[in-house]
Amino acid sequence: MSSIAKGLAETAYKAYEAKLLKMVKSGKIPKHVGIIMDGNRRFAREMGMEPIEGHRLGKNKLEELLEWCREVGIRIVTVYAFSTENFRRSHEEVDELMNIFVESLKNAADDERTHRYKMRIRVIGQTNLLPEKVRKAIKYAEEKTKNYEKFLLNVAIAYGGREEIVNAIKKIVTEVKEGRLNVENIDEKIIKKYLYTGELPDPDLIFRTSGEERISNFLLWQSAYSELYFADVYWPTLRKIDFLRAIRAYQLRQRRFGR
Repeated sequence: MSSIAKGLAETAYKAYEAKLLKMVKSGKIPKHVGIIMDGNRRFAREMGMEPIEGHRLGKNKLEELLEWCREVGIRIVTVYAFSTENFRRSHEEVDELMNIFVESLKNAADDERTHRYKMRIRVIGQTNLLPEKVRKAIKYAEEKTKNYEKFLLNVAIAYGGREEIVNAIKKIVTEVKEGRLNVENIDEKIIKKYLYTGELPDPDLIFRTSGEERISNFLLWQSAYSELYFADVYWPTLRKIDFLRAIRAYQLRQRRFGR
């Protein structure tokens, strides 16, 4: 493709992106979006890179996505960063991922944008399974941002939706056994209270990259009425226009069903 053709294509792309952004901002904005960041390893493999390089590119893409969310007005984002099943990967890959989490959490806590936008960082999942260095980084990020409420980033690490529900049930059983809760009073609100995301609204939209069309044990209880959108691109290659299309699809579905 010639430089002129490339320039024309880029101009057309930017014009379409601007038009789509305007349409999205004029519509109903989801309060809470859940993101399944899938495809880092496959992208790296196709590019002839080591898996960890794909994960590092994925980390950078998350920073971009948070900017896009702030631009359109989404205030709660929950990202699926590492499932309990991911511990089955090679020791080398898991250890490198843990290093990325430590680096990312500390950097995010110190980033001036975090404080300018008053972003609270929380990690959800079975954090007791994580190495001490990761738990320390989690504590550092959560402490530095605990008083912010304008924007909330939940990072699911060592997370599994079934395990979350099981843990909630165990806590409820303990409350009943110790006489602090009557069995007759257990309802959906009580169960929700004991989930990791207890006080938050359920996600309006679950968005997954890589072309896979399943939610893979992510926010199982919370996503009962969420809209689902699957993008056929790997997470590191996600473009702003792909994200805007997901939000626009959500808006059109809401309009169609009169929500």
